[in-house]
Amino acid sequence: MQQNKTSDMNLAMVYLMVGQGGQSGGGFQFVFLGLMIVVFWMFMIRPQAKKAKLQKQFMQNLQKGDKIVTIAGIHGTVNKMNEDGTFMLEINPGSYIKMEKSAVSMEMTANLNKVNTPAPIK
Repeated sequence: MQQNKTSDMNLAMVYLMVGQGGQSGGGFQFVFLGLMIVVFWMFMIRPQAKKAKLQKQFMQNLQKGDKIVTIAGIHGTVNKMNEDGTFMLEINPGSYIKMEKSAVSMEMTANLNKVNTPAPIK
């Protein structure tokens, strides 16, 4: 009988120790989870939102005469901006395609315009 009481007391002590250790680790887990969310936001969500904002601004600033490249790789010059979010793209003199503004590639257009810009003469 005495041995049974001692083992029950030891078991109760183990449960108390485990309970105390789990509570102190819980706060650390929440801090670690919060830090993971902040890092995820900084390196994944924020740059994509920034890029989307630049793309939207780029599409709004399109105007007649701009040389562009579409996401399909079609090169041309903006001929006319329409009210419905489309524009007429001149791909050859006299050949026009109606395109959506969202089909313009900001990166490829920037590279095209960078290549076409003459270097300053020194």
